[in-house]
Amino acid sequence: MLSESDFKPERIIEIAKNMAIAARTAPKGKGRNTIHVKIASGADLDTIARKMEEMGNRDNQHFFIRDASNIMNSEAVLFIGTEIKSLGLNACGLCGMGNCENKNTKTDIPCAFNNIDLGIALGSAVSIAADARLDNRIMFSTGMAARELKYFDESIKIIIGISLSADSKNIYFDRK
Repeated sequence: MLSESDFKPERIIEIAKNMAIAARTAPKGKGRNTIHVKIASGADLDTIARKMEEMGNRDNQHFFIRDASNIMNSEAVLFIGTEIKSLGLNACGLCGMGNCENKNTKTDIPCAFNNIDLGIALGSAVSIAADARLDNRIMFSTGMAARELKYFDESIKIIIGISLSADSKNIYFDRK
């Protein structure tokens, strides 16, 4: 006879893998891939939570500390990040720079399409979690910690985390 504790962590990782595939196959501007995906679990969650607490104290961002508590009680975090390089369009200006040639002179300004693609990938990923009835929360703070921890290559400038849990009550609501 199987107990829930025998399979829950493994099942959450499997769902996270399915979420990663959904993010990978989400539509992208000009069909160009700038999306990068990783899954953290186990001891990595402790490292991420400690970094979030450090950042919250350092930057006076108290919600980082609150979110760190959620990460400590999560089974996994799916990270989705994007590069910020332009699509090479002659006319667009959605980034505010007029066109890609101008944007390319400002390497730290993201291409609007990269952010749009990231949003679509996040939506695709959380839809898989929802279909599996897995509690989840999209968190900017976890992505910032992953960036400081250098979990991704330096070309990945924008990272968002999706924390995952399966408890009797959703830990991502009624937060203090």
